[in-house]
Amino acid sequence: MANPIYILAHANAEYLPLESGNSILLPKAYDIVWSLIPFLIILFVFWKFVLPKFQEVLTEREDRIKGGIQRAEAAQAEAKAALEKYNAQLAEARTEAAEIREQARERGKQIEVEMKAKAEEESNRIIEAGTKQLMAQREQVVNELRREMGQNSINLAEHLLGDQLSDDVKRSGTIDRFLADLDTVAPNGK
Repeated sequence: MANPIYILAHANAEYLPLESGNSILLPKAYDIVWSLIPFLIILFVFWKFVLPKFQEVLTEREDRIKGGIQRAEAAQAEAKAALEKYNAQLAEARTEAAEIREQARERGKQIEVEMKAKAEEESNRIIEAGTKQLMAQREQVVNELRREMGQNSINLAEHLLGDQLSDDVKRSGTIDRFLADLDTVAPNGK
């Protein structure tokens, strides 16, 4: 088998493409014209139909990107506004909670003061009722003692005088005199 490089190197000069009259880099004029006509037709079709569609797609894509950026900026601004609103509501809720706690403390103190006042009032009422009851019992005991002492003094007077004080007028006069003497000895009844 023959080597192609060997064949090309030893071949006649007329068969070599570089040495022939046709140049690859500089074609003949008719080749340039016939190549230029389809190129211009393709360029015209491309310029008239393809390029506007391409421009339209690029413009649409650019608009979508700009719209997306604007929507993102709007969403970001909306989120920022919502965050500020949330923070304001949170601060307001904290302030309101603090006010409610303070009102509850004040109400608790007020209830405590009211309960102390009621307890003191009830205590005073109980003490006063006890004092009245004690005074009534004391009066009852004093009256009972006076009656007994009056009876004892009559018995003693009858025994000393030797006569019986049967007359009610005499008896009541003697008792009254004795009680008056007792009152002068103990003016406060003590």
